[in-house]
Amino acid sequence: MKTKSDIQTLCPKHSPRQGFNPIRALTPESLTRQLDAFHRGELWPAALLWDAIERRDDVLKGVAAKRKKAVARLRWTVLTTDDSEEARQQQEALHFFYNNLRCTGAIDHNERGSFALLVKQMMDSVGKKYAVHEIIYQIHDHCFINNCARPLLSAEFRFVPLWYFENYTGLLRFLPTDVMREGIPLEGGAWLVTVGDGLMEACSIAYLFKHLPLRDWLVYCDRNGMPGVKGVTDAVPGTPQWEMAKQAVEAFGAEFNALMSTGSDLQAIDLTSRGTLPYPALVDRMDRAMAALWCGSDLSTLSRGNGVGASMQAEGQSILEQDDAAMISEVLNEQVDRYVLNYLFGDAPVKAYLSLQSAQSDNFLRDLELYERLAKLGVQIPANDLCEHFGVRGSLKS
Repeated sequence: MKTKSDIQTLCPKHSPRQGFNPIRALTPESLTRQLDAFHRGELWPAALLWDAIERRDDVLKGVAAKRKKAVARLRWTVLTTDDSEEARQQQEALHFFYNNLRCTGAIDHNERGSFALLVKQMMDSVGKKYAVHEIIYQIHDHCFINNCARPLLSAEFRFVPLWYFENYTGLLRFLPTDVMREGIPLEGGAWLVTVGDGLMEACSIAYLFKHLPLRDWLVYCDRNGMPGVKGVTDAVPGTPQWEMAKQAVEAFGAEFNALMSTGSDLQAIDLTSRGTLPYPALVDRMDRAMAALWCGSDLSTLSRGNGVGASMQAEGQSILEQDDAAMISEVLNEQVDRYVLNYLFGDAPVKAYLSLQSAQSDNFLRDLELYERLAKLGVQIPANDLCEHFGVRGSLKS
């Protein structure tokens, strides 16, 4: 059991990778190299790129934060597989563990929280494929469960950025220094590894093909946003009349202006495009693609008739929320619950587990009425199935 951190000395200023700016020279060729390296197991170039993109893109920062926070705010409970005394003791042990856990960042120590922050950090795997926490356990002696004295556990989860890991062997390994190519294997029970969809691979492509036309659009606006002015006069250059005409042209406020001899006239020179610019459509297409990846569907494109878009978006978000809640629960059940209970109760069968409840998946009043009607008809429903469905802590006697 790990009770001391392996990464206490990590500091951003000690890592040359922190000075690497993956966006500054981003091109289709460089992005291809970074994505190929990620799939070979060299994670840090793509991980740094995805982190920067998620922080800087206006649309992506909003939809990614919404997806993560939607799951982080869900309620949790500890359920049991049966109504035995052993199951209730395991339930109390896990309840103590999750109520007392602390969560922070291994690099940014200002980020501190509890279970909600842990879930939010685990949800980083939805974008970057992996989210890794170092687990530092604390043993609490002389605690009581149902008047029975036994030690209990709590822990601090430290979120370690993905660029401190490699995946050459198919298992993540920790890289304590930048000069190491092959890292240190992660000890079971001492690390929490969450694996998600990895949406940032597609989002980084959308980001590139959004900001290329966006950059060209900005250049176009800078050059052609205001018409130029051409002045024509019959005054001789250098004379007072010429200077007066010159001042009139300059006072017009245009960035492009010219004064020419012969005649006396002021004309606007319009350099803008006569057709529809392609830049806005490309930028909007990439924005909608990123929103659809993270939220399931894009309301702006689907809600063009009879409210169908809103209904589809709500359904898509509900499905994603349920899937995210199930993923977080399964990862914690397998990598944390089992380890904690095995330490406290030995090789006894695991009879308690954490469950993250999806708020959108349950219409409680409707379901409660349905179960009551089934019970009146004589249908026997297992008590623990009811507890899990309604998120009730504790076991009910059938």
